[in-house]
Amino acid sequence: MTATMTPTSGDVLRQWRKARRLSQLELSVAAGVSQRHLSFLETGRSAPSREMVIHLATILDVPLRDRNRWLAAAGYAAIYTERGLDEPAMNQVRHVLELLLDAHQPFPAYVVDRAWNLVMTNPPAVALIGMMVTPDKAALFEGNIMRLFMHPDGMREHVVNWDSAAAALMRRLERELTERPGDTALTSLLDEVRAYPGVDQLPDRPKLPSGSDLLVPLHVRTPVGEMRLLTTIATIGAPFDVTLEELRLETLLPADPETESILRSLAVSAPWQG
Repeated sequence: MTATMTPTSGDVLRQWRKARRLSQLELSVAAGVSQRHLSFLETGRSAPSREMVIHLATILDVPLRDRNRWLAAAGYAAIYTERGLDEPAMNQVRHVLELLLDAHQPFPAYVVDRAWNLVMTNPPAVALIGMMVTPDKAALFEGNIMRLFMHPDGMREHVVNWDSAAAALMRRLERELTERPGDTALTSLLDEVRAYPGVDQLPDRPKLPSGSDLLVPLHVRTPVGEMRLLTTIATIGAPFDVTLEELRLETLLPADPETESILRSLAVSAPWQG
């Protein structure tokens, strides 16, 4: 039985430098560190201080979760907190997110974590998903919006432009994994989704970010009529908290007057409006 080698601080540094496509010289210039010292840090001939780990991680734009892992590999304690949204310390944050979701009504909005799991939704989002996916099927996807959208038993049959929208979402997922190399949750999700029927036949996706990454058109059929929406994702972000850095707010906006009228009519008749 082969033991798994624990990565050293030098291993982590090399991984992130290569992930960001930087040479030792380029990183040394950006960080204000000699190339010789950087080489010593990668090979383990020199041990980094905690401040050096944080400095290099900042230059390399390493996510907070991975900064904690890098610190551990270098022999230091984690400095970035990771708390659940249901913890008392997060009451204020949760309240702000609730205000944002409520303010977006009557249009759908929800919050997802780094692995695309739904963590908060507003009632219009629940209603929209419910018109396309039955509760028993939704339960199979464990509240994961990527599975809900990409799987044949999910929302796919109701999405008129599924090919183009799915291609945009796949590129977004692939880019997120590129930005977070080694993220096992994202890797597992990407492998699973790629195995779904039809996903390997999606249109080619551009390698560089484009306008389609900001606003993804979505044309869906529902029992109350066809709707055309624009979806956009905003990061929550926080410089010292892992949970908040990984949360994203996705909002759906009507792309035409007919869709806006449908959503506003649903809000008037919906039970959450009293």
